[in-house]
Amino acid sequence: MINFLRLFLFPFAVIYGFVILLRNKLYDWGILKSTKFNLPVICIGNLVVGGSGKTPTTEYIVKLLSDYKVAVLSRGYGRETKGFVLADKNSTAKTIGDEPMQYFRKFPTVTVAVCEDRVKGINLLQDNHDVILLDDAYQHRAVKAGFNILLFEFDKLMKMQFLLPMGNLREPLRNYNRANAVLITKSPNPVNMVDQVEVRRKIDTTLDQRVSFSSIKYGELTHLFTLENISNITGFEIFLLTGIANPKPLLTHLSQCAKHIHSFEHPDHHDFSQQNINELIAAFKKHPAKEKIIITTEKDSQRLLGDNLKDLLLNLPIYYLPIEIELAPKDKFTFDKNILDYVASTKRIS
Repeated sequence: MINFLRLFLFPFAVIYGFVILLRNKLYDWGILKSTKFNLPVICIGNLVVGGSGKTPTTEYIVKLLSDYKVAVLSRGYGRETKGFVLADKNSTAKTIGDEPMQYFRKFPTVTVAVCEDRVKGINLLQDNHDVILLDDAYQHRAVKAGFNILLFEFDKLMKMQFLLPMGNLREPLRNYNRANAVLITKSPNPVNMVDQVEVRRKIDTTLDQRVSFSSIKYGELTHLFTLENISNITGFEIFLLTGIANPKPLLTHLSQCAKHIHSFEHPDHHDFSQQNINELIAAFKKHPAKEKIIITTEKDSQRLLGDNLKDLLLNLPIYYLPIEIELAPKDKFTFDKNILDYVASTKRIS
């Protein structure tokens, strides 16, 4: 059935691919304007619809550039506002989006802003910052970023992929050639040599486009409201609430210690309703286990702190699980150095 559907969608994928090809050529030829800025602009993006680890990668780079005044500029997917919005103490996931809200809460010294028009957003931020990080902007070619980091999720890269709507590729795989660095995310640790060769066969990068491998590193479970940590949930009944593109790695990780996982899965960036939360709470309270816990992702937790949901979850053992990326030791030095060298060598034009 799936193969038949893909075959049916093939003509639409061809049309989509032609439109994307023409659009990129118009930018390459200078017919469509691409604005270059006089400060370091780093883009973190991907070719595939859905999660590939952009949020923890952006956080990694924020930490790497801690000596600079950094601004993170995002589109603010899922927000209910329009135009340029600067994150402040009154911001919520509804006003700036869940990922920008996460950056704002985790990095108080970093400026976080959202704007659909990235050129406008950079113009409003550049005078007071040393570096601009563009979250999910690889296809936003109206900005000519000085350094493009392209992410591929390991499992997806190892499988056959197709253009939208036949598959989940935003643009052809060969368009990795616009990237300055390619990062393979959610990789096994370590990656065996056979898989490394296969990845490099698919992404025939130059020496300047080094392929680096990274894996997920999970932090300690953190209470949604008190921020207290819990380290041992072995044998617990887990009620897992997610609204992310690919919860499979998280399920695999939690299954190592859980007695059983009751998964409440929703689409990426899902706007949780009171009904969603009430269904979760009803299942949690009905279960007879004494040792039980509600777990969500750090990104999803940003949408649970709104006034319409917060009151429902008070007095419940609800925790979020932070994640980081961890680069393979042989890749970390070069990956970090390429970014730091770019930022240090890109001078403002007075």
